[in-house]
This record gives sequence, structure tokens and C-alpha cells, in this order.
Amino acid sequence: MLPKPPAREGTLGFLYLPPYRVQGTSVAGEATVIAVPELDVCFDMGCCPRAVLSSKMVCISHGHMDHVGGLAYYCSQRHFQGMGEGTIVCDARIAPAIERMMAGYVEVERQNTPYKLVALKNNDEIPLKANIVLRAVEVEHTVPAMGYVAVEKRSKLKEELLGTPQEKLRELKDRGVEITRQFQIPLVAYLGDTAPGPHLVREDVRKAQIVICECTFTEEDHVERAKIGMHMHAEAIAEWLGVLECQHLVLVHISRRTNLAQARKRIMDLVGPEKAAKVHLLMDHRFNRERYDRQVAEAGGADAAAAKPAKQE
Repeated sequence: MLPKPPAREGTLGFLYLPPYRVQGTSVAGEATVIAVPELDVCFDMGCCPRAVLSSKMVCISHGHMDHVGGLAYYCSQRHFQGMGEGTIVCDARIAPAIERMMAGYVEVERQNTPYKLVALKNNDEIPLKANIVLRAVEVEHTVPAMGYVAVEKRSKLKEELLGTPQEKLRELKDRGVEITRQFQIPLVAYLGDTAPGPHLVREDVRKAQIVICECTFTEEDHVERAKIGMHMHAEAIAEWLGVLECQHLVLVHISRRTNLAQARKRIMDLVGPEKAAKVHLLMDHRFNRERYDRQVAEAGGADAAAAKPAKQE
């Protein structure tokens, strides 16, 4: 009897949540890597598919192998393809270990792959794009772990000065009077692997337009397993949705043993159709493809058809 050929690599998950794309792969215990191309950022690097190489920055949530296994390859391939050095952002508590891991590859390869390492503590911020910063959010897991929030910072003329002539505004500014007020818009939050905790309801997470969070377990009899592993369960997600103000909640890191159609139904049963409508399972390829095809049809025209992602082998 002839042997069967090896299984084909799985398709990357893809969601278009205007104005952002969320794409990558995330299976509990195997690999998590999730890119948001419009922000030039990738969260975790458990493996390194070609589609994420263009991300200039990789934000590591924690040190488990399914979240860092492709990190050295990412840096190496960016250098090999002339894309510039990659920037690795991580929890300051694991930064020395990341450096030692990368140094080990230098010794094995006998070549020095350039990269930049940025270590963050809770609430530290670094520039991401124009007027957008990346903020570190400490989460709770079995090892030191960090989430991240992309936050846009804007300034706006104070309400009491609306309608004031430009000459008067310049005069006030020259005198050192603050004429604007600052406000922040949380755009995308990524929480990595985490147990429920206060970090889920902090304002920048709760009000982010898109929240990406794990939901490793959905089955009713796996609540205790979720607690032991310090992971999220569908029941915790349901409770959280009561206060989340996001437009979209993207669930990742679901176990391969979980039937995704049943997981969707479980969430629907827990929260009802209105709240469930903004919940997306990144790796539910068929459901997400149907959703994207509807988006294309609603957009209409050749330009929309041309925007359809290429079929992945």
C-alpha cells in the first residue's frame, strides 16, 4: 500500500475589520502569530509564515514556545530579504532570556542577524506610527506575560475656545496658554495568553475598537482546565462581553480539539445573537471566508474583486 502524502499546511486566518486586517494563525499549544498590517505590527511569533515578514515590529506576549518559536527565523528572513532589522518588543522580565536565545542562534549559524530588542514594563509606551503608540499591559498567566494596546493620541481645540479667531489663538499660544486638550483612542488590543483579571476591564482594553484575546476552552466541562492553565474560557468571555465596548472581539488560541461550529454556537448560547455578532473566531476559515465574500459583494465593482486575498496553497 502506498503511503499517504503529508498533510498540507493550514490556511492563515483572515478577517477584514475596517480599517484593519487581522491575519495569521493561532492554535493552542502549536503556534500563534497574528499580524495587523495597517499598524506594521505582529503579535507573537510561534511560527513565521511569509505573510508576516513585512511587519516591522513583533510584540511577544510571553515565552512559551508556541509564541516565540519563529522569532529567530523572522529576524533572519527580514535580513536575508533586505527588509531591514526586525524589532522585538517584549516583557522586561523575559528580555534577558530572549537575548540569550537569539545569541544561541548566532553561535549555531556563525553569523550575526541584526535585530532590535525593546523591553517594556506595565504601562510603558513606545511609538508605533504617526500619533499612535504601543502600550504594554501586564496580564496574568503561568509565566510572565504582557498584552499590548495600540492607542492613537489626538489633540483638539478646547470647547471654550471654539470660534475664537486665529489671531487670538496664536496670541494665547504665544503667552503659553494651553489651547488644546489631549484625548486617546484605543485602536487594537492584544492580550496574548491570559487568565481573567483586572487587565480585562482597564479602560484602554475595554474601549479598544478591536480586541484580540485567547479563548482556549469552550466546552462546559473544561472550566477547571482553563483555571489551572490560566487561560480564558467561553464562560469568562461571556461575562467580559457585558462590559466590553469594542466593535469586534477576535478569539484566538482555540484548541485543535474544539469544533469551531460548536464553539460559535456555545458563545451564541451564552451571550445571545446581538453580542455574538461582534465575536469572530480567527481560525474559522469557512465562516470568515463567507463573511469576506459578503463584504466584497457589498463593496461592489472590480476594485472590490481585485482586493480579494490570493488563495493560499
